[in-house]
Amino acid sequence: MPQSGIVKYHVKLSFEVDGLVERADIIGAIFGQTEGLLGPEMNLNELQRVSKVGRIEVTTTTTTNMTKGDALIPMSTDVDTASLIAAAVESIDKVGPFDCKFKLVAIEDVRATKKDEIIKRAKEIKQQWATKTISEGETMLKDIHEGTSTSGKLTTYGRGKLPCGVGVFEAPWIILVEGRADVINLLRAGIDNALAIDGARIDESIKDLCDTKEKVVAFLDGDRAGGFILKELKGMVDIDIVHRAPEGVEVEELTPQQIADILRDTIEEMKNPKPKPAITDPNDKPMADLAGKTFAQINETLEAVGLDANKSEVFKVPISELVSKLSIQSGIKYLILDGIVTQRLVDGAKQAGIECVIGHRIANLTNRDGITLKTFTELGVA
Repeated sequence: MPQSGIVKYHVKLSFEVDGLVERADIIGAIFGQTEGLLGPEMNLNELQRVSKVGRIEVTTTTTTNMTKGDALIPMSTDVDTASLIAAAVESIDKVGPFDCKFKLVAIEDVRATKKDEIIKRAKEIKQQWATKTISEGETMLKDIHEGTSTSGKLTTYGRGKLPCGVGVFEAPWIILVEGRADVINLLRAGIDNALAIDGARIDESIKDLCDTKEKVVAFLDGDRAGGFILKELKGMVDIDIVHRAPEGVEVEELTPQQIADILRDTIEEMKNPKPKPAITDPNDKPMADLAGKTFAQINETLEAVGLDANKSEVFKVPISELVSKLSIQSGIKYLILDGIVTQRLVDGAKQAGIECVIGHRIANLTNRDGITLKTFTELGVA
């Protein structure tokens, strides 16, 4: 949203489409099928122009023959207008040739959300203070934390009902520990994204969960058994960081201060991730130059540009038409798009003989061999 617009409400909707569609198709339907319903001054394009509506965010997941997802519309109008727009979007019954259904999830008051964030941060400050000052009366504090800090936070995951903190489901990273007592001890230290693997035999569901996380951390006992479990873990899960308790000490025996000291750098890294530096490798410089020239043309357009070996433009199409375009196109070396590089797109690019694809983000891919994939951030463009 332009700087002149202050977001007051988030209109959140879910949708189901009886067919396979792209994110751009959803956005197109939202704009196209609400146009004219509420008068020209209430068109989404006009509301965006006067900074009353921000950029609509859409996420999608697909199955064999269905697309599901969520849409978020940031608005700086009054709640009456936000409700009217929500009702208009709910009236959409087609995305392309496919039947669809939109349903309002919530109209969130951003100011209320900020209050919740303030309360959450206040709790973090209190927890940090308690962790740093725990010394005298440590046993009593430990009992208090067990009775209050862990209350309502210990739960289970998967069919195996593996003990975990509630943060496991929402946090972008996860800490794998050995047992239930370890999870409880991390909760005492204010860390709620730990999951117990519960023995040396790793449950297959743990791998599925870890595949959804940005980073996986192993925090294991400082004994010989911890070493065996680490070896077993590495055989099933991509471990990014390994922490061990001091030699001969178990994680469940550590004090909150010791846990904080061991995990401090990792927690800081996840709270304040370092931006990826611009690529300085000479082999990437031609791609960086090319991306820089094209970025301004396609950013926020939901379009893709195909270039030949001479870096001349061959086509420019909406992302929604890109895969079908690639199926009939040849002579393309570079593909640059205002969107996410998905597996379906990579497969289509390979078949078209494309050597390099550049986009905003790269999805979790099962096969990326034989093609160069870069993001604008990696190339120092965005």
